[in-house]
Amino acid sequence: MAHAHSSTTSVQDPAITTPQPGMGSKPLQRTDTQHSSSTPTISSQKTPVPEEGKTSAAEAGNKEQHDNDIVVGWDGPDDPENPRTWSPKRKWAVALTVSSFTFISPIASSMVAPAASHVAESFNIHHSFEGNLTISIFVLAYAFGPLILGPLSENFGRARVLQSANMFFFVWNLACGFAQTEAQIMVFRFLSGFGGSAPLACGGAVLGDMWSPEERGKAIAVYSLAPLLGPAIGPVAGGWIAERSTWRWVFWSTSIAAGIIQVIAFFALPETYAPVLLRRKAKKIRKQMDVEKGPVREVRTTFEKPGQPTTFNTDFVVRSLFRPFMLFAKEPIIQLISLYLAFIYGVIYMVITIIPPIFTNIYHESPGHVGLHYIALGLGLYISSQLNARALDKVYVALKKRNNDKGEPEFRLPTVMPGTLLIPAGLLISGWGAQEHVHWIVPDIGFFCIGAGMVLIFQGMTSYVIDSFTMYAASALAAVSFFRSLAGFGFPLFAPAMFAALGYGKGNTILAAFAVAVGCPAMWVFWRYGKKIRDMSAHARKQ
Repeated sequence: MAHAHSSTTSVQDPAITTPQPGMGSKPLQRTDTQHSSSTPTISSQKTPVPEEGKTSAAEAGNKEQHDNDIVVGWDGPDDPENPRTWSPKRKWAVALTVSSFTFISPIASSMVAPAASHVAESFNIHHSFEGNLTISIFVLAYAFGPLILGPLSENFGRARVLQSANMFFFVWNLACGFAQTEAQIMVFRFLSGFGGSAPLACGGAVLGDMWSPEERGKAIAVYSLAPLLGPAIGPVAGGWIAERSTWRWVFWSTSIAAGIIQVIAFFALPETYAPVLLRRKAKKIRKQMDVEKGPVREVRTTFEKPGQPTTFNTDFVVRSLFRPFMLFAKEPIIQLISLYLAFIYGVIYMVITIIPPIFTNIYHESPGHVGLHYIALGLGLYISSQLNARALDKVYVALKKRNNDKGEPEFRLPTVMPGTLLIPAGLLISGWGAQEHVHWIVPDIGFFCIGAGMVLIFQGMTSYVIDSFTMYAASALAAVSFFRSLAGFGFPLFAPAMFAALGYGKGNTILAAFAVAVGCPAMWVFWRYGKKIRDMSAHARKQ
């Protein structure tokens, strides 16, 4: 650990280093200006106006004061406190814990789908719009939660926000099981979704804290599978619970799982965000200086500017909370990714809500058997994810070597491109298979293709965002998830009316045509012009 120096002579402290985002640490060359050993004082006399080209005494004193700052960084490239230097075992323990948070919340979002008719019966809900609202209002909270929780994680730390938000989710999801009115379950579902949204904003950022771009592909593949696999697996259990017990156990069972994950996280989820870890380190040095009562010197981290307040204030927090909105308003790359992922996310939640009516009304199956068809969607997600987990880093490293050993976020896109074709193919197969009342395996094949395409797109685009906005990854992911979650909320609400008017075949054909018309050109734009768009950004990391 860096120590406070009482001497004011020229020094270079080897314990004070500057971490480069996405890279190892480099020593910070800090050379103090030669001056007397006494602490500089500010004269009360009027400062004369300097001649042109010269520096005033006040400016010189201010510069000298900042030259004397103790700048706290990592203790060399092998500092054990730096998450980038942790052992693979410790990194994967953290990654799996975060993925568990990201997994249980989406399960809660969709597990109630097969039991929706039982919920509607309990609360005398007769309109399909209101029935679907009990499912999708959870996802509406996904739109707003990350906008607050993401920036907070960049101020107060990832671990603190993730664990606090999961406790919030646990309380309100448990309350859903005790709801007595339609209004209560709507409110409780929204609040539980707000708490459950934290991993969507912070989870990917945690992985970016620990792994370099060449290594993080496999971890992101596991993490990004969770929010997609959860909605696919949840209804499998939810259908049998609703058939054999009561819909209330749908919420109680997920709350039990969330509680177990919370206990594990207390031991397996340390802080990973470098600015927060270095602020804690700087705080220890300030306390030591107070005890020693040495010369007054500013202690700041390599992420803080000279003169920047080292304690939080209202303005600082408010500016941070507006960061996702600012990113979306000013960053074209965030806008393009948000709109495309909004459509993709809307499709998967639409699929989740149309599986029950397809297999109930057309194939006349019980809720328990209806839930089993979500396995097809889950298998597509899982198998594609396993293949892509190996391909993401290999493709990135190969393209980096061909680019004079210089990595670019666009090198994540080749694995995304097959997904832009799998999704429309799956929509056509599932839609016309159900429309023509063919064997149930045909719609399931379509759902398998949709799941496989979804995970390719989400894993690649999540990696792209994290690689592009490393330091502000949580805010960038929050901005992206806002419109994505709005689509996940809205698609299930209009889907029943669309399919009632057009049928599953024509309805899915329209969606498939839109997926091709948007997806293929979007990937070409990202691949061809992504770097130019990022170069115009004030927040994107320049590779």
